[in-house]
Amino acid sequence: MRWLLRTAASTAAIGLALAPVAPAHAVPSPGPNQWWFGSWGITKDVWPLTKGKGVTVAVIDTGVNARLPDLRPVVLPGLNLRGAGGDGREDLDTHQGGHGTGMASLIASQGTGTGFVGIAPEAKILPISASVSGRSTGQAVRFAVDHGAKVINISQSGEAAAIYPNQCPPQLLDAIRYAAQKDVVIVASAGNTGDVDNKAIYPASCPGVLAVGALGRDGKPWKSTQQQSYVAVGAPGSGVGFINKEGHAYSSGAGTSQASALTSGAVALIRSRYPDMPARQVVQRLIGTAKDFGAPGRDDQLGYGVISIPRALRQDVPKNTPNPPYERLDKVMATAKKPAATKPDAEEQDDSGGFPVLPVAGGVVVLAVVVVGGFVLLRGRRKPATPSGPMPSGPMQGGMMPPGPPSFGGSQPSPYQPGSPQPPAGPPGPPQGR
Repeated sequence: MRWLLRTAASTAAIGLALAPVAPAHAVPSPGPNQWWFGSWGITKDVWPLTKGKGVTVAVIDTGVNARLPDLRPVVLPGLNLRGAGGDGREDLDTHQGGHGTGMASLIASQGTGTGFVGIAPEAKILPISASVSGRSTGQAVRFAVDHGAKVINISQSGEAAAIYPNQCPPQLLDAIRYAAQKDVVIVASAGNTGDVDNKAIYPASCPGVLAVGALGRDGKPWKSTQQQSYVAVGAPGSGVGFINKEGHAYSSGAGTSQASALTSGAVALIRSRYPDMPARQVVQRLIGTAKDFGAPGRDDQLGYGVISIPRALRQDVPKNTPNPPYERLDKVMATAKKPAATKPDAEEQDDSGGFPVLPVAGGVVVLAVVVVGGFVLLRGRRKPATPSGPMPSGPMQGGMMPPGPPSFGGSQPSPYQPGSPQPPAGPPGPPQGR
């Protein structure tokens, strides 16, 4: 399945302007639309402690365009499991403008070409291009583990059909067990049909996986984030931009894909700061230091709350702090008598897990930006959309930003206040026929 959006109101995708020139080898400051930097106090509270050095994050997705200046220094040779050969350093996405590249940019972009910066810019990216199935995703997980990844991001999903015990294809569950034994954290997007059919999706539903829901800049759960018991935490996912495979930076977007990628970046930061901390303790600390948003207490949209990177870097949590991903995995491993069968899955599914970028004629890639009353999430229907293209790089111009974003435990005041400048909207694109 693939997620498609239609818009009831024309909304522009705004390109990020170039950041000021930074000293050689220095990461530039984040762009004004990267509001999660202020919410987490990344530049003041996090980067003085860690920027992710020494940690490799595997991105199991559509591949990553390693030729982009923003990503060239950090992307390692990986693997292409889609049958075309190659080492994953090419983004094969033909539907959404470069999903894998977008996820990698949120984690470790250098900002050298666009000014768009990842939250863990000293981490490395191991790109693995793979479709979504128990067999393919499981193979990708094993490759990531065997090639040095300490964090695996999977912003993709397939329906966790009732035929799967433990809401997880057996081959994938075996690979997740392997990753746990090798001390690797797996993070996955919770899903984007919470306001439609709200079906359980894997890998997020699999035991041993940290499933992430999406929060908006307004401090509320994104309306389409999945509402499932497997959701452990939340992270910014609505109003979150990315870099596409053509090297264009966008200022906004919506999906649990982005929330998952940012959480993987957070895990990389923690693992860099505490290289001897076991994977399960990293996950437990993220859960135990999360900041409660949405309904009081744990809920099915944001789990135990939105992750707080500054708290997770500084605060210990009690040993009895809940750790549902590993508690579920421990139960499965305790009852397993033999490895699961390795027969092929009945059906392979290829799904982004939520990255609402729609291709339009002429090769221009655009982003549908979620606004109140403006969008309805659809699956399998074709409706016209009125997107906009990226803005060329240049000085910021006048405009109004929405109210400042919520705080996730950082002491840095948000620089994004009403009246802060942002680039103007680009010219409207042609109607979308998908």
